[in-house]
Amino acid sequence: EVQLVESGGGLVQAGGSLRLSCAASGFTVDDYVIGWFRQAPGKEREGVSCISGRDGSTKYKASVKGRFTISSDNAKKMVYLEMNSLKPEETAVYYCAYRTWYGSGCDYQWGYDYWGQGTQVTVSS
Repeated sequence: EVQLVESGGGLVQAGGSLRLSCAASGFTVDDYVIGWFRQAPGKEREGVSCISGRDGSTKYKASVKGRFTISSDNAKKMVYLEMNSLKPEETAVYYCAYRTWYGSGCDYQWGYDYWGQGTQVTVSS
């Protein structure tokens, strides 16, 4: 079974940076996409970014484009989310999620089958 473990969250001042990591296990091929999502208190979960294990293509929510960078190391089964210029409104629990995908590209609007436990990101003003 696929398992995902996030790490790297914490407290940071507005304008600061954090690097989240997602350690994935339980699969052996690169036919997958992994997405990063976040959920703030009282708000719905939203997709932030995704990456294709097959071709490395990425996608970003418009509000994070240019500030967040998703990357992966397929050999280590790690996915990272580098977050710069963080804003207080981006305080949330950040999750990574996995789905099998045999095509190219990715979309965080798709349904995902496996989720990590989340890591808290708090951005102070």
